[in-house]
Amino acid sequence: MKPELSIVVPLRNEGPNVEPLARQILAALRNERREQELILVDDGSTDDTWTRILEVQRAEGRIRALHHARSRGQSAALWTGFKASRGAVIATLDGDLQNDPADLPAMLAALATCDMVCGVRTKRQDSAVRRISSAVARWARKTALGVDFRDTGCNLRVFNRAVLDGLPPFNGIHRFMPILVHGAGGRVKEMPVTHHPRTAGLTKYGVWNRLGRGIYDLVMVRWFLKRQIKTLVPPDAETPAATGAA
Repeated sequence: MKPELSIVVPLRNEGPNVEPLARQILAALRNERREQELILVDDGSTDDTWTRILEVQRAEGRIRALHHARSRGQSAALWTGFKASRGAVIATLDGDLQNDPADLPAMLAALATCDMVCGVRTKRQDSAVRRISSAVARWARKTALGVDFRDTGCNLRVFNRAVLDGLPPFNGIHRFMPILVHGAGGRVKEMPVTHHPRTAGLTKYGVWNRLGRGIYDLVMVRWFLKRQIKTLVPPDAETPAATGAA
C-alpha cells in the first residue's frame, strides 16, 4: 500500500544514533492511522552510519535506505529524500536525536489548518556561541527578507507535499523553507518543540563555515522572493463570464 506519510531524515556520521532514532520515530507514530515510510538518507558518512541504516531496514519494512557516495550537504540529503518519498504529507527532523519525534503527532494535527508546521526550540540545548549565532542570523533574515520566523534552523517540520512544487532546490534550502513557503503564498505555523542535548556523534555546525554561505544565500533568496510566483494561493473562482454561462 502506498504510504500517505513520509518521514525524511538526513544523516552524516551519526552511526550510534541510527537505531534509537528509528525506534523513537516509529514509536511516536504508533497511533498514526496513515501508512508511513521512514526514509533515512546517508550523506556520504565516513563512519558506520550506512551499515547501521541497513541493519534497521532489515528489521523494519517501513524503513527505506538511501545513500550518497560522497557528502553533498544536508539540503541535498533532504532533497534526495523528498524526491524518493511517496506520501502526500512529509515530515523532517535531524538525525542527531536533538529533535524529539514525540512532537510529530501534535504537529501533524496542526497541519490540518495550514501548509507547513515548523518547530521552535524554546529551550535550546546548544552552546552559547550557537544560540548567539542563530539570533544574529534571525536578525539578518528579518532585515534582508522582511519576514520573521523564530527558528528556521529547526528541521523538525511537517508539510503538505504540494509546497515542494514552488521551491527551488539549492544548497542551503533547509534553512529557508518556511520563508520560501510563505513567499509562495503558503500558510506557515510555528509551534514550540522539545530540544535535547547531543549525546553521541559530532556537530557539523560551525560559525565560520556558515557565515559566508549564509550571506550569499540571503542575497539569493531575497532575489528569488521578489520574483517568486505565489503557487500556493488558491486560484480565483470562475465567474459566469469566464465560463460562458449566462
